[in-house]
Amino acid sequence: MFVWRKRASARWLAANESEVRQMAGNQLAIIETGSGKTATVEVADASLRRLERVRGRFGGRIVMLPRDWLRNFLHLSAGKPLKVGKRLRIVRNQANLKASGCTLIIPAGAAFGTGEHGTTEMSLRLLERISRTLTPGWSLIDLGAGTGILALAAKRFGAEKVSAIDLDPIAISTAKENARLNKTCHVEFRLGDVRTVTAAEKFDVVSANLFSDLLIEILPRVAQMLRDGGFAILSGILRSQEGDLRRAVRDAPLRLLEIRRRGKWMALLASKTNLTTRKRARTLTVSGDFDPPALGRRGPPGGSCRPKNSPMPLSRPTRCASRARAG
Repeated sequence: MFVWRKRASARWLAANESEVRQMAGNQLAIIETGSGKTATVEVADASLRRLERVRGRFGGRIVMLPRDWLRNFLHLSAGKPLKVGKRLRIVRNQANLKASGCTLIIPAGAAFGTGEHGTTEMSLRLLERISRTLTPGWSLIDLGAGTGILALAAKRFGAEKVSAIDLDPIAISTAKENARLNKTCHVEFRLGDVRTVTAAEKFDVVSANLFSDLLIEILPRVAQMLRDGGFAILSGILRSQEGDLRRAVRDAPLRLLEIRRRGKWMALLASKTNLTTRKRARTLTVSGDFDPPALGRRGPPGGSCRPKNSPMPLSRPTRCASRARAG
């Protein structure tokens, strides 16, 4: 495994992050300093040739990781569990797992999305909240599967049909392994380009944690995939690109319901409604980790993982994991 690495200023990131993401996909990591003025930009890949193309475009250096790099990384990054509302905890390994509670194990790995990045966390919190308003048997498609964290969380929250798509074979392989680890069946992970993907049916929720330029490009497709009244969870958005995303949401056409901000990142919640008859609504803006009340009906009290009256179990028996769909 190789890593391309570059020290960058905030100005450099603002100008180049979208292009780096386009070249690197889910392999990009940005580690900011405490001041937020500089960061280390990294791309991990098993292909030295691909990283040499990144270095040729942006400079920086390439290092080779030791053979046991992943084992050491997993040991050092156990971290504290991430709590998503009162219904879900996300941990990095089985050592953090307790017998009680609703838990997902998402190990640190090469694919993006362990729940700790602000964009992933905001998406999870939005998904948890809107799931309390959906009828049992709701469906979700995740564009940009990463580790599969949003798709697996959707099953924990009571979704029946769940699909997830990613262009990166490593991401799809990681997501399938995480589904087996969490004994979660009937999630379809498949290789595909979110810019050309088609769906034979409509979904109650479409989630997309992607860089802003790609989100803008695919928003009309997102709107087509949604049922009337369905929700779109959009993240991976830099705050400097808020205006562009607002316009794209309006033109899709979707109705903007909520904006969440954390550091330099944003997440948007939108819905598909009949724009000729809807009333003008105020957009809710949330900063940090505050969770506003659920949209629509109230959710279950305490620590229940699934919405009230949901027929879906929290997880399948162990034997189910061994015959989970390969995609």
